[in-house]
Amino acid sequence: MSELGRLQKVSLRDAWASEAGDFTPWLALPANLRLVGEAIGMELELVVKEKYVGPYRADLLCRELTSEQVVLIENQLERTDHVHLGQLLTYAAGLEAVNVVWIAGRFTEEHRAALDWLNEKTPEDINFFGLEVELWRIGDSPVAPKFNVVCKPNEWTRTVKASTDNSENNEFCRAYWSGVLQALEPAGILMPTAKPKLRQDMVFDVGWHSFHLKAYFSRAKKVAGVWVSCRGLRGFENFQLLQNSSSQIEAAYGAALEWEPYPAEQRGTCIELLQGVDANDTTDWPRQHQLLAEKVGALYRALNPLVQPLDVKAEEIVSE
Repeated sequence: MSELGRLQKVSLRDAWASEAGDFTPWLALPANLRLVGEAIGMELELVVKEKYVGPYRADLLCRELTSEQVVLIENQLERTDHVHLGQLLTYAAGLEAVNVVWIAGRFTEEHRAALDWLNEKTPEDINFFGLEVELWRIGDSPVAPKFNVVCKPNEWTRTVKASTDNSENNEFCRAYWSGVLQALEPAGILMPTAKPKLRQDMVFDVGWHSFHLKAYFSRAKKVAGVWVSCRGLRGFENFQLLQNSSSQIEAAYGAALEWEPYPAEQRGTCIELLQGVDANDTTDWPRQHQLLAEKVGALYRALNPLVQPLDVKAEEIVSE
């Protein structure tokens, strides 16, 4: 056996000189939010960085993609303190966040106990998480971040496990989306990370960040659909820009779309519903899979020339 390397812990300040100027912008990037989400069992999407709450600013305001719930992230590089705990509660109340994540270099026992107490005393749909961030390297390798969960709701592990258990319905969804992905593969628009989902809707990884190309089916209603949602820092503004080009988009797509604005939530959606798609009829799956694959591909090709420049601008703001 070849000689094994040794893990070396790296000071957080070696990578991030300041919380606001370095750590928060790094954390806001999609790949790094994905690491946080993996630690707590969520799919996170950035809504806004440094969200104003009265005269104060919360570090990151996110959305959980599966449940559409608001997620607040407050971070610090040093050990936890009373100032950040107070900020956390102030921001959570002002933003009506139901999932609150506190990230720090180290948690004191007092602040860990405070989050445990909040999880015990607040309603069941409000969740508090404590994460410690570490940096490690082997030899001269690049520094790698690691998030350790030190505090979470008592039933959270069971809840996450229940949502990912291979139940009959989950296996049904996995098989259905596997067929759609197989039909879509020749179009060459899917990223390699796309995997069959365990839900009746699927977000396709097409290289966009603040826009999401989705498809879904309903076993009960016997319908299916494809849509693009505009979110992120300029979600509603981007939606309006696309809607202003609706004639061009629909001509390229080959069908009319329903344009659904949600100005209060800073987002919007364009969607086509497909009637008479009975996912329970497995003998009809090849036709349904091909239909959804064609619709996803057509919507991607119709929107990509317009979405890509808008998406790049949004990413530049997040990276500042």
